[in-house]
Amino acid sequence: MRYSDISGKEIVNIRHGSRLGVLGQTDLEIDEKSGQIQSFIIPNYKWFGLKKEGEEEKIHWNAIKKIGEDMIMVEMD
Repeated sequence: MRYSDISGKEIVNIRHGSRLGVLGQTDLEIDEKSGQIQSFIIPNYKWFGLKKEGEEEKIHWNAIKKIGEDMIMVEMD
């Protein structure tokens, strides 16, 4: 799967039903040797998405349950 295939999809936590962000507004942690995505790093935005504040949330690749046409569903606490 290429980044362009998943870019722009909304990331949703299925355990809480909460929206975590949109891929493209996140950073990726990539294994330098294999080139595989290890995790998505989602910044904590305040003020209507204009200012980063606080800690970022890391979603590991194994937390992804389904990549659909419009969203990426993850399961995490």
